[in-house]
Amino acid sequence: MKTITVLFALFIVLIIVLADMGQLGFLKILNRIPLADKIGHFGLYGVLTLLLDLTLLRSLPHLNRKLILFRVALILSLIIGLEEYSQRYFSPRTFDLVDLAFSYLGVIFFSWAALKLR
Repeated sequence: MKTITVLFALFIVLIIVLADMGQLGFLKILNRIPLADKIGHFGLYGVLTLLLDLTLLRSLPHLNRKLILFRVALILSLIIGLEEYSQRYFSPRTFDLVDLAFSYLGVIFFSWAALKLR
């Protein structure tokens, strides 16, 4: 589980770096699909949240589940917010509060899902 989580996090970092450089290639096609960008924010950050939650819950079974999920959500939300804000400084990117909202909704929904999984 740890390996999958790390690989998925690196995949997201790769997408961010490529987008910052304006080198997304074939992924630019997805922007033509209505709401694909918003679904991407929700899904990518949500799945990252779920993977981190499940990895930490398994690695730290003696700690409070809700506290682990809250900390992961808080830290990810801060990082996601900083990344979205940083887009103001890259010409191929645009800062978008709606993207940020969908990212946060993904974190919230998948944190809830991790809490329901036993």
